[in-house]
Amino acid sequence: MAPRLDFTSEAFFRDPPRAIAALRAQGPVVATRFPLVGNVWVTTTHDATVQVLKDGSTFTLRKEGGELASVRWWMPKLVTTIANNMLTMDEPDHTRLRSIVDEAFRRRAIVAMEPRIRAIADDLAARLFEHGNPADLVERYARILPLSVISELLGLPMADRPRFIAWANAMSSLTNVASFVRLLFALRKMRRYLEGQLQVAREQGGEGLIAELVQVEREGGQITPDEMVAMVFLLLAAGSDTTTHLISGSVYELLRNPGLRDWLEEDWSRAGLAVEEFLRFVSPVQFSKPRYVRRDIELEGVRLKKGDRVMVMLAAANVDPAVHDQPERLDLERKPNRHMSFGTGIHFCLGHQLARIEAICALQALFTRWPRLGLAVDASEIHWRKRPGIRMIAKLPVIDGQPVDLPDAAMSRSQPNTERPSRSGDAARSPAT
Repeated sequence: MAPRLDFTSEAFFRDPPRAIAALRAQGPVVATRFPLVGNVWVTTTHDATVQVLKDGSTFTLRKEGGELASVRWWMPKLVTTIANNMLTMDEPDHTRLRSIVDEAFRRRAIVAMEPRIRAIADDLAARLFEHGNPADLVERYARILPLSVISELLGLPMADRPRFIAWANAMSSLTNVASFVRLLFALRKMRRYLEGQLQVAREQGGEGLIAELVQVEREGGQITPDEMVAMVFLLLAAGSDTTTHLISGSVYELLRNPGLRDWLEEDWSRAGLAVEEFLRFVSPVQFSKPRYVRRDIELEGVRLKKGDRVMVMLAAANVDPAVHDQPERLDLERKPNRHMSFGTGIHFCLGHQLARIEAICALQALFTRWPRLGLAVDASEIHWRKRPGIRMIAKLPVIDGQPVDLPDAAMSRSQPNTERPSRSGDAARSPAT
C-alpha cells in the first residue's frame, strides 16, 4: 500500500494539484486508505477514471448479494435506506429509478427556471450584508441560493428552509465517526419530514417535482416507498450541497485573482466558459462512491483482484496533465475543457444543467450588486472543512460597503449572460495571493 495521503488535511484542500501530482507519481491507480471507507484503490488519471465509470459490469456499486460498497457493516439501517438511491444502483435498477426522475424532470423544464434563479440570486445578493459587514458568503449566499432553488423545484415550503440549512450543516460537518453519529439524528428528522411531504403530495397533489414523482409513481413507475424517500433525499442533498461549494469556491478564486474577475466582468457572456473551468479547478466533488471489482483485471497496468474496492478520483482526472495543459493553472478561457466533475457513463450527474445555471446566475448577481466585493481576511486565513471527498470552504468572510444602486427591472432581468457596463474607480479589492 502506498504512503497514506490525508484527504481531509488543510494542505490537501488548499492545493489539490500538488498533492495529486505526488499521488499520481506512484501510479495511475494507487492503494490507500480513505476515511470511513477503509482500504481502497483510487484512480489518479483521466483514463483510469473513465474506464471505471463506464465499465459497469466490472466495477459495480454493490456485491452480487446487493451489499453496498459505500456502506460499512457497522452503519445503521437508516444509512442503508437513505443510500439506496440511483447513485448506488447498478443496472437494471439504476435505469428503473433514473427513468422515473428523468420523466419528472422533463415535466419541469430546467432552462425555463433561469429567470427565477436569477431573481433569487439578485435578492440574496442585495441582502448579503443586512446582518453585518463582513458577511460569511457561504452561509449568507452560497448555501441559501441552491437550497432555495431546489426547495422550489421540489415544491417544499420556503418556510422550512431553516431546517434544510441545519441538515446541510450537519452533512457538511461529516469528518469522523463522532460527527457521523451526530449526522444520524439529522437524517432521522430529515427522513420523517420527507415521508410527510410525500404523503401530502399523494393525498393533495402539488406543483413541484415531488408531486411529479408521485404522479409518475401512480402511472406505473416501479419504485418502493423507501426508494421514493431516498430519491427525494438525494435530489434535495445533491441538488444543493455541491453547488454551494462550487459557488463559494468560484467566488474565492475570483476574489484572489482580480485580473480574472475583471476579464469576466467585462463580458458576462463569458460566464458559461468560466463556470466550466471552475467546475474543473474547484472540483467540489472529488471522489465517486466506492465500487467493487467483480473480476481480476488490469486497470492502466495495475492488477486489481476480485473483491477489491476502487474509488475514482474526479479531482485527479481534472488535473491530469495528459488531458489538460497546465492543469494547476486556473484558465477561464480554457478550451477544450474535458473535466470530469459531473462524472460520465450511466451515472452522469442528473443536475448538471441546473448547477451550471445556478453558478452563472450566482456569480453575475453577486458581482453586479457588489463590484468592490473583497475578502475580509487574507486568503491564508480561509480554511476548508475536513470532510473527505468534498472540497468545501468552511467560511468565506467578505466585505464591501458600496453596492451598485440597481433598478428593480435590472434586479429581475432573466438573462445571466447580459453584458454589464465596464466599471471605473473600483480598484479597492483584497490583493491576490
